[in-house]
This record gives sequence, structure tokens and C-alpha cells, in this order.
Amino acid sequence: MTSIDDLIKEALTEQESEIIVSTEELGYFSLAMGLFSGKLGWVSWVIMLAQSAMFVAGFWAAWKFFGTVEVLAAVKWGMSAAVLLLMAAMLKLSFMPQLQADRVLRELKRVELLILHRAGE
Repeated sequence: MTSIDDLIKEALTEQESEIIVSTEELGYFSLAMGLFSGKLGWVSWVIMLAQSAMFVAGFWAAWKFFGTVEVLAAVKWGMSAAVLLLMAAMLKLSFMPQLQADRVLRELKRVELLILHRAGE
């Protein structure tokens, strides 16, 4: 039995087939790279720059934490490292809702094409 995607491709004209290819489901890395283009791509670049800076600073603070022998200095470096690394992780995770929204919008476009084709029959 063929899948619904194969049935859709068979029923569409060549022009519609080209459109449907652009709405096929992308892999994780393709979706992630898509965040850096478009109207709001600059926001993603700023978030990644801030996330990278926080990660580097957090790693440096963690390195200092493990190298210190005084308790007060260890607490200061340890708290700084923990906060910076957690903030970097939260900024990275802020991309996940946008990835999901992009997946839903691509599927919605696919369904719209299918409805338009069915209405034209």
C-alpha cells in the first residue's frame, strides 16, 4: 500500500509537485539552519551569539571553580558557572518552540495544497 504522500504526488500536476517538494518534512539540522534565515534570522543570530558567550564564560568559571582551594572563592566561581551554563542552556532551548512552529506551518501548507487540489477536481 502506498503512503498518502505518494498518492498526493501522483495526483498533482508538475507545478504543484514542485511546491509540495518544498513543503516536505525536513530533518532536524535543516530545520535548525532555517531559523537563521528569513525576516527574524537576525534574532536567532543574536541569541546564538549571547548563548555562546555565556557558555564560554560559564566554562571558564567552572574551570576556575575546580582550580580554587578557598571555600568562598569556590562558592563564587561555582555559582557563576552554574548560572551562566544554565542561562546558556535556556537560550539554546528557546529555539525549540520555533522549530515546532515551523514544522506545523510546513504541514499546514501541505494540507492546504491537498485541499486546493481536491477542490479543483
